[in-house]
Order: sequence, then C-alpha cells, then structure tokens
Amino acid sequence: MNAPLKIDFVSDVSCPWCVIGLKSLEQALAQIGSDVTANIHFQPFELNPQMAPEGEDIIEHIGKKYGSTPEQMAASREGIRARGAELGFTFNMEKRGRIYNTFDAHRLLHWAELEGRQLELKRALFEAYFTDGRNPSDHEVLIDVASRVGLDAQQARDILASDRYAADVRQREQLFSQLGIRAVPSVIVNDKYLIQGGQPVAVFEQALRKIATE
Repeated sequence: MNAPLKIDFVSDVSCPWCVIGLKSLEQALAQIGSDVTANIHFQPFELNPQMAPEGEDIIEHIGKKYGSTPEQMAASREGIRARGAELGFTFNMEKRGRIYNTFDAHRLLHWAELEGRQLELKRALFEAYFTDGRNPSDHEVLIDVASRVGLDAQQARDILASDRYAADVRQREQLFSQLGIRAVPSVIVNDKYLIQGGQPVAVFEQALRKIATE
C-alpha cells in the first residue's frame, strides 16, 4: 500500500506550536515510511495581521493578547523549549524578544512553492526566528534566508519590493478562514480530515495511518 496524502499545513512563521506541529508531522511521516506519499502545502495564517512594521515586545504582546502573567509565560516558554528539544529543534527563547508582522514571509513562501523550495524555506524561517532571533519581517533577513535554501536572491528582492503574490496570500487566508480555521497549526489531510495543534508524533502517526486506509 502506498496511499497519497495531500496535506495542507496552515500555520504562521511566528507560531512556536507550528514548529512543534511540523516537526511531529515530519517524524510521523518518517515512521510510516513508504506506506504513504505525502505532499505538503504550507498555507498562510497571520496571528497578528495588524502588527506594526517595528513589531512589539513579546512579553507585552502576549500579556495584552492572552492576559498571561509573567509566571504563566515563563512556564509556557519552558514547555515549548522542552517539546522542541525532544523533536530536535532549538528554541532560543532569550533571543526572541519581539513579535513581528509575517505577511511578506508568507508571500515568499507562496513563491517558494512555485519554485519547489517551500518546505526548505519554511524550516529555514522557523530557525531564523526561533533559533537565531532574526526578524522575519525584515526584507534583508528574508532575502538572506531565501538564498540559503537555494532560491534566487534577486528574485526574492524583486518580489518583496513589489506587491507580487499579495492577492494570492490574501485569497488563501480568506479560504481557510471560511473553512473555519481560527487557530494554528491546523493540518488538513486530503481536504477532509483536520488535525489541530502541536500534537505528539504518535498522534499524527495514528491519524495518518487511519486516513491512509480509508
């Protein structure tokens, strides 16, 4: 049996649970092996679409948005760091002092899909923000990250200097909003099955194996 799986991974570049969800999904697919052939498409979701260009202090932002206390935030950050470490991803929380607008990163991800480099760019953007503490709204950062995964730096620069793919990203955001997606990560398999949140590897594996037999 080799079941085809179309996977729409709805997420944001600035979402730590999306990193955990992707790493868990990838490890689950590796464990399933040749029983499935997965085709992953990263779909845009903005946690903070109204965020100003300069971003916002992350402690202040989370406190205002979720009403979290500093103690709750510290516990959450440690939980995320530990989950990431289990999955082989390094969250350097002390380097991530601000949260930013991610629309331009989504435009580059749309282009990267057309170029066959979307997964590589997604991984690199997660690492740039969560491991290296770089600003994913900074065009020079985005160009550098794109070039590191084999995308053309000048093309990336031209895209960011224009509004290319903006309408495509907005259309996809609206589509998944209309489908009821309000939180990320949301993993939609074969346009039918929804797996939400940064689930453990075993949960993804069990769900994907079940879907593959249907």
